Amino acid sequence: MLMWAGTVVAMQTPPDGNAGWFVQIVPFVLILGIMYFVLLQPMRKKDQQAQQFRDSLKVGDRVITTSGIYGQITRLGDESVQVQIADKIRIEVARAAIGGYQGKAPVVDAPPQ
Repeated sequence: MLMWAGTVVAMQTPPDGNAGWFVQIVPFVLILGIMYFVLLQPMRKKDQQAQQFRDSLKVGDRVITTSGIYGQITRLGDESVQVQIADKIRIEVARAAIGGYQGKAPVVDAPPQ
């Protein structure tokens, strides 16, 4: 007898059609929330750490670029850095191309190839 009552309830139409769209949207919102905290939040934190590293660069720092060039910073600009890679050889690279300090773990990941 209880089985029959459940079948009747399952066959009824919802009394209010507006409740259906809310129930359908909840899983979508939950998935977006999970994606934000699993993917976007760590990426944002890593980008913030890389920006903080770039802002803290100073003349005399021994750095490595994301392309693998070792050198010492000789001049800082707003968007670029001059790096001495050998005696009397200096190159100008973008600030974003500085990957980390020599002998330490890289702060910025190398671009994909």
